[in-house]
Amino acid sequence: MNQPTGARGRYRDALAVPEFRTLFLSHVLCMLGTIVTQFALTVLVYRQTGSPLLAALVFTVAFVPYLFGGVLLSALVDRVAIRRLLVGCNLATAALAAAMTAPGLPAAVVLALALGMGLVAPVFAGARAAMLPRILDGDVYIAARSLFRLVAQGAQVSGFALGGLLLIVLTPRAALLLNTGAFLVSAALLATGLAARPALSAPGSLSLVGDSLTGLGRIFRLVRLRRVLVFGWAVPALGVAPEALAAPYADLAGFGTAGLGLLMSALPVGTVLGELLCLWFPSPARRLRLIVPLALLMFLPQTLFGLRPGLPLAVTLLVLSGMGLAHHLGLDQLLVDAAPDELLGRALSVQTAGLMFWQGVGFAVAGAAAQFAAPSVVITVTAVLGLALVPFLRPRQEGPGNGAARRGAP
Repeated sequence: MNQPTGARGRYRDALAVPEFRTLFLSHVLCMLGTIVTQFALTVLVYRQTGSPLLAALVFTVAFVPYLFGGVLLSALVDRVAIRRLLVGCNLATAALAAAMTAPGLPAAVVLALALGMGLVAPVFAGARAAMLPRILDGDVYIAARSLFRLVAQGAQVSGFALGGLLLIVLTPRAALLLNTGAFLVSAALLATGLAARPALSAPGSLSLVGDSLTGLGRIFRLVRLRRVLVFGWAVPALGVAPEALAAPYADLAGFGTAGLGLLMSALPVGTVLGELLCLWFPSPARRLRLIVPLALLMFLPQTLFGLRPGLPLAVTLLVLSGMGLAHHLGLDQLLVDAAPDELLGRALSVQTAGLMFWQGVGFAVAGAAAQFAAPSVVITVTAVLGLALVPFLRPRQEGPGNGAARRGAP
């Protein structure tokens, strides 16, 4: 799909492409299935053991494997035909989810199966990311990436709500079995709705891990690409402090459960609003110039948490902060431009894995810091650190483009 240089892409342009519609519907099913699975597993493990720690580990094993699966297995996006890889990941996830429904399964085995799902997830996410530039180009590709992020934000709210409703009428094991069906439907959609494409490279003499690490080294030797990746990881990792500390902040401020819900939803609402506004109004070239200002916008409102704002102001500040995440639209353009064709799939896989991993680290660090300082202080200090690092880490826009110029992107 070719698009005139400089033209704005719209969501409808991406959805007009049949293969993208298939990929998008699969993404919706997988996101909801994954979140509901995590919810059901948390309940299942807690009911079995009565241990809050073991229940919390369900989420830990969902994030930590992104570092290993997304980095050590990144060569799969080139060595395996992309449709086969996507379908295989869905089938593997369905099999693991089905195995969890076995009665009398010890909590340790359930967590081990969850860890297996966590290892498959970054491979699937990386393959899906690598698939997009093969079916879309120009600013329509940017719109498609934005649409995926909007689904992720919406799934955070609707997925947990759906999980809660399901567990009213179903047992956790029955909910897991239902989600197994969702992954199987996704696999069928991908198998029938995507065109067969050959693998980009043969396995060669290197092992899968060796090939993945070699590709990672090549990616990080490209200065421009490295700066795009590091910036795209660091800003969200530092910006999650209000979300990580929403519960203790709301408790100390006396906001109650309803207030906590508003705080938790404020960042996703701001993110959706920022994505929509930044896709609709600025031109593709303008979005590149907005990367740094939008990243700064993410941290500026958070500095005011040192004043311990009340609920209305705190929610407003977090909505504004979430709008700053729209800087990813410009970063998507820069990454596609900075990555050579032969490294694009792996760069996208590494970007996705790193984003999930470093956000998980950001949650953990903010929580640890709040053991020694008030949540409002931790949020403010982290925001000031972010403001200082954004100009230092800003990605380079100068220099000749690589992949984007050849793919017709602006």
